[in-house]
Amino acid sequence: MSKVHTPAHIRFVRETCLRGGILDGGDTPVSKDSYEVALLAAGAVIAAVAAVLNGGMENAFCAVRPPGHHATQAVSMGFCLFNNAAIGARFAQAAHGLKRVAIIDWDVHHGNGTQEIFYEDKSVFYISTHQYPFYPGTGSRTETGSGEGKGYTLNIPMSAGSGEKEYLDAFRGEILPALDRYRPELIMISAGFDAHRDDPLANINLTEESFSKLTLLISESARRNCNGKIVSVLEGGYHLTALARSVEAHLRVFTGKHS
Repeated sequence: MSKVHTPAHIRFVRETCLRGGILDGGDTPVSKDSYEVALLAAGAVIAAVAAVLNGGMENAFCAVRPPGHHATQAVSMGFCLFNNAAIGARFAQAAHGLKRVAIIDWDVHHGNGTQEIFYEDKSVFYISTHQYPFYPGTGSRTETGSGEGKGYTLNIPMSAGSGEKEYLDAFRGEILPALDRYRPELIMISAGFDAHRDDPLANINLTEESFSKLTLLISESARRNCNGKIVSVLEGGYHLTALARSVEAHLRVFTGKHS
């Protein structure tokens, strides 16, 4: 946790949860149990990364909440307390010596927290597709990293109304070639399913079949580059039926049961 978030942030989240209230960003209410639940979510991702990298399984999906990709080093926002995917990536590096981790974020909202954490770091390649302009306001094409991390952030903004064709074009035309050049030792997915056409919080028109196709493309890339190693982490998704169907389609690819 401390490899991603500042001690002051961890302490502030714990204390705010204990008394109940609203975290830094003003859009993330918490209760007395929220801190422990957030630790369990982050711990589940760590356990999944360990299982995949130790060879116990090829891939894993973490059905966790609260989500994480809006949490920066020092601020909680967008329902996110701690950055689960970032914590998993840092664990992979610290405990298993990985030099190159890729995080693919297809949540409909840009993962500003994950981007900030790794913006100057070439050891984690952050790739995001997201509706733009939209909450939280970040994720333009010009945001590509800085310092040693220059070129290791890839943002692909999507216009409202975009659908499966635009996403498949982005994956085949940009994301998969970028992954093949980078050759990650582990691929993580910030798997938000709020880009579904039924989701009430955005205006992207993917379906559960679209998520199946995106998962298959990432799985093929993982087999080429990192022996199939993928850890997927649940982010957003606010239409419960669409979320359930999309997660099922995602998992069917992992288990080889997709049509």
